[in-house]
Amino acid sequence: MAMPLRQSIRVGTYLFEQKLRKRDKFPLIVELEPLYACNLKCEGCGKIQHPAGVLKQRMPVAQAVGAVLESGAPMVSIAGGEPLMHPQIDQIVRQLVDRRKYVFLCTNALLLRKKLEKFTPSPYFAFAVHIDGLRERHDESVAKEGVFDEAVAAIKEAKRRGFRVTTNSTFFNTDTPQTVIEVLNFLNDDLQVDEMMISPAYAYEKAPDQEHFLGVEQTRELFRKAFAGGNRRRWRLNHSPLFLDFLEGKADFPCTAWAIPNYSLFGWQRPCYLMSDGYVPTYRELVEDTDWDKYGRGKDPRCANCMAHCGYEPTAVLATMGSLKESLRAIRETVSGNTPS
Repeated sequence: MAMPLRQSIRVGTYLFEQKLRKRDKFPLIVELEPLYACNLKCEGCGKIQHPAGVLKQRMPVAQAVGAVLESGAPMVSIAGGEPLMHPQIDQIVRQLVDRRKYVFLCTNALLLRKKLEKFTPSPYFAFAVHIDGLRERHDESVAKEGVFDEAVAAIKEAKRRGFRVTTNSTFFNTDTPQTVIEVLNFLNDDLQVDEMMISPAYAYEKAPDQEHFLGVEQTRELFRKAFAGGNRRRWRLNHSPLFLDFLEGKADFPCTAWAIPNYSLFGWQRPCYLMSDGYVPTYRELVEDTDWDKYGRGKDPRCANCMAHCGYEPTAVLATMGSLKESLRAIRETVSGNTPS
């Protein structure tokens, strides 16, 4: 993992505590969506398809923080929508950081330079900027020119001010190993972001563009070729080694969506942030009242081509914890800051 050592120790301790308590289902990271509104209309996202009345809503600070505390998760990914459009997003972040939660604020970065003054650098906080490709490819994916250049400028400014900056890149069937290599080389070597997360696009049912999502075999071929030649070892990828094995088709896992639950304006979403089979008010109800066995590839047809991190990264992490060999491998990569090919 490229995860900082302090964070790795915290997460490892948390997982060990769950094992001692004999809990079979628990959250690793909460996907918090305090709003659905966004200032972009990305072709692969369906969040802004909600009615206008819903898009105007903003989650109260106490509700957002309370949900994370209720779950007990050590990490939080704040998404949306565009979180920086929430007028109290800095307060949500500050209160979570004060409670030593590791917070990743996902953003398209259009508002980032204007909002930086509201935040304070912390080892518990990072901006996670959405970058799907180099200039032409990224601007096409977000359906607006100039977004890539603004995101790059915002990343540079945030790093200059001492913030940790990570990136999140989604790849579609229009991508090639070379386009993956080009953007990850740029983020890793030129921008020198702290960590990079990658994900094959999932066929989100409300997304305007339904033609360019990757299938399982396409995903495996894409990443197997992109990772070749030592790239996987060199890039600062924010993933467990086993999840990267999973993307390449070297390993396969069942889905554990309960470990990365989604909390939004409607409550806890079952089973994950990519599918909506209803909402419940508490994390306990989500875990206890959801039939988890009916989800995942080979079970639900909607999951047939899903290889998203929200379902499979936690499975890889749990498999790592259950194996001395894989635990040593993960520790070795945490210390070195690399991931083996």
